[in-house]
Amino acid sequence: MNQYSMVVQWSDEDQLFLVTIPEFADRAIMPCTHGKTSSEAIRHGEEVIEMYLEAWQEEGAPIPAPSILQIV
Repeated sequence: MNQYSMVVQWSDEDQLFLVTIPEFADRAIMPCTHGKTSSEAIRHGEEVIEMYLEAWQEEGAPIPAPSILQIV
């Protein structure tokens, strides 16, 4: 399981759940994937995260750090 954030939102216009990955927003097109159900969208989001991480690692590009939620 990865440690990156995913935002899953319903789109009335597309009639799909759209996925954005906040940590990748400045390096990838957002929303980055979608799904007909929230579960499908999350699964696709996890696949996209892995794809980007592998590509950036192969390119030697810097990999964004996951955001950390701190509750105080």
